[in-house]
Amino acid sequence: MDPLLMLLAGGTLGLLSIGAGYALGWASRTFHVEIDPRVEAVLGVLPGANCGGCGYVGCASYAEAVVLAGAPPDKCPVGGASCAQAVAKILGVDVRPSWPQRPVVHCRAHYGDRLGRGQYHGEPTCAAANLVAGVQGCVYGCLGFGDCRAACAFDAIRIVDGLAVIDYEKCTGCGACARVCPRNIINMTPFKSERMLVVACANQDFGRDVRAVCRVGCIGCKACQKACDLFSFDGFLPKIDYDRYDPARLESAMAAVEKCPMQGLIFVGRPPRTKKDDRESGSAQPVRAEFKTTVDNSQWQG
Repeated sequence: MDPLLMLLAGGTLGLLSIGAGYALGWASRTFHVEIDPRVEAVLGVLPGANCGGCGYVGCASYAEAVVLAGAPPDKCPVGGASCAQAVAKILGVDVRPSWPQRPVVHCRAHYGDRLGRGQYHGEPTCAAANLVAGVQGCVYGCLGFGDCRAACAFDAIRIVDGLAVIDYEKCTGCGACARVCPRNIINMTPFKSERMLVVACANQDFGRDVRAVCRVGCIGCKACQKACDLFSFDGFLPKIDYDRYDPARLESAMAAVEKCPMQGLIFVGRPPRTKKDDRESGSAQPVRAEFKTTVDNSQWQG
């Protein structure tokens, strides 16, 4: 090859490289977007689960929303109160008292408790079965095909005899299970203590109609409301006022638990610690008299 042509080609490539470098440098300076260092700081204290429980696509999106759009610092269900405090400290703001949100399954009917069950041969998902009439008599209860279990990235849900049961030791409160339940019987609830009193039914029908489809469903007798002012009724189904719920003062609520004829007021959450747990953890506990309440005899789910 002609040496002159080679020299010309090399020079041309060199000039193109220099020109491209200048162009890239100009573009970098012209289109540069200044990133608030607090975004990186907030991202650094978030747990990195990217679960979407805060309502944003992931932790990075939430960090930007907190710093740039004024999103609340306590929206991360996985990080909880300690994470909210760390985010608030970075932003220089105060964070209001909050409690971790955990899912509650408002149903306790296993297959043997459900009346009027029909044969279902369709796609084995709750979303599909919910579109078919006659799958089971109760049109409010858990379908038991495990859409919530499939949505949980933390293996915190299992299906026991047709009923979704939450393992609160593994649950992070991301809310994925609540979002996929087609019957909306999984609700996010503020856990003010490790065990919370809940209404384990979602059937809104009249008591006689409930009895026709479920052995354990709420019959709307209002005995709980008469015993405790934490309960109010939305139609025939009771609700608990968690804004006024105080775990340290549940005497009247215990009376409601005792009076419920269907035993539909139950405690969910982490199981209570036992003496065996204390021995295994190596923690020395003072010996105290053992007082039992109706909590000890109520059903625990989780």
